[in-house]
Amino acid sequence: MDAKRQKTQQLKLSFFAEGKGETRKTAERVEASKARNGTESSAGTERLMEEVVERGNLLDALKRVKRNRGSPGIDGMTVHELDAHLEIYWPDIRKQLMEGTYRPQPVRRVEIPKPNGGGVRKLGIPSVLDRLVQQMLLQVLQKRLDPTFSEHSYGFRPGRSAHQAIAKSQGYIKEGRQWVVDMDLEKFFDRVNHDRLMDLLSKRVEDKQVLKLVRAFLNAGVLEDGLVSPTKEGTPQGGPLSPLLSNIVLDEMDRELERRGHVFVRYADDCNIYVRSERAGRRVMKGVTRFLEHKLKLKVNRHKSAVDTANRRKFLGFSFQVSGDFKRLIAPQAITRFKAEVRRLTRKKGGASIERTIQRVNVYLRGWIGYFGLCETPSVLRRLDAWIRRRLRCIIWRQWKTAKNRYKELRRRDVNRDLAERTAKSSKGPWHLSCSMATNVALSIGHFDDLGLLRLGPRTPA
Repeated sequence: MDAKRQKTQQLKLSFFAEGKGETRKTAERVEASKARNGTESSAGTERLMEEVVERGNLLDALKRVKRNRGSPGIDGMTVHELDAHLEIYWPDIRKQLMEGTYRPQPVRRVEIPKPNGGGVRKLGIPSVLDRLVQQMLLQVLQKRLDPTFSEHSYGFRPGRSAHQAIAKSQGYIKEGRQWVVDMDLEKFFDRVNHDRLMDLLSKRVEDKQVLKLVRAFLNAGVLEDGLVSPTKEGTPQGGPLSPLLSNIVLDEMDRELERRGHVFVRYADDCNIYVRSERAGRRVMKGVTRFLEHKLKLKVNRHKSAVDTANRRKFLGFSFQVSGDFKRLIAPQAITRFKAEVRRLTRKKGGASIERTIQRVNVYLRGWIGYFGLCETPSVLRRLDAWIRRRLRCIIWRQWKTAKNRYKELRRRDVNRDLAERTAKSSKGPWHLSCSMATNVALSIGHFDDLGLLRLGPRTPA
């Protein structure tokens, strides 16, 4: 047993500790290639696959894949098993990548409901090993291709965010461009033309092994209902490489919009073009739709696309005032989804304590405020805080169960005798009583603060 453990440890050490010499050799080969070709930056004159399989790039990708976790692919391998697999098979995998013989496995198809209730979104879950290879490829390609993308593109790019896209949109509206051409691409990720994508990529990258590997991922197929189907179009959402490939395709749209002199913001396949009048918006919608469908072979969803004032459309969960302070607002749809999730988290769940319920709610609130805290309407956040506390008061009221116990709990929390008795004996339901004077005194804002409930809005000065 000890001998077996020692052998495993030696394999692990050899896999993770090799590297500095290989990194130096790879760098020397790349620099020699640059010198031979008289350039320092062209992706076409470098052996990109050597950078892809370089050990430092591998270890960076491995850390990211393990940190992101994710479900197993069709082979059932988990991220926890990846280290042991690489310790044994990495030399063969590296050889396959360098020789262009690596064959990705089909992705596992899963469906998740869309947040607005409008059907499902299909995701393709690659195997853990394929996710690692995609991540290695992404890290090399992204640092070369990202600087070539449009300044109007914000999705899936290092150093760029949805918040920056929202702020840019707000700036255009303040300039007087208060009409928006809201373009929605129908099933964009499912309909990307492979030949067109590869043609666009080959104009930026000349390493044939890299191009061959990207094509292999596109054609890997999909496992659904026990059957593997070929993939003739689309870049399945779920793999690390898909967002970069989508930006390559949509950069052609960005450049066309720039050529036409439009001001716009694009985040992934969500694009808003800002104009000064409805008439201009109609003209832009017609022209851009024709370009997307005839030239890029993409389908515009005419039911979801629209020309409208910016305050009546949502962009990345926000809407905007088109007068006065031009504030950023949380879109009504986002508030509806927020309340639905809080209701789910605060439903009766086998008698969970109020402390445990608040812990669950806090996990969601922390992420939500990290994104929607960008809004400029603190009064909306305070109203949501009050609504959450009311939900929690309902839970506590039900947990107190009997009139006798409710009276005792109210009195214990400094509610006067008469008010406590009337409230405890009331025939009205928990939701009505959750905003009564007695429950607000007994279960005050400070009480929930003491229980650790996070607040969305700023605290009102005393």
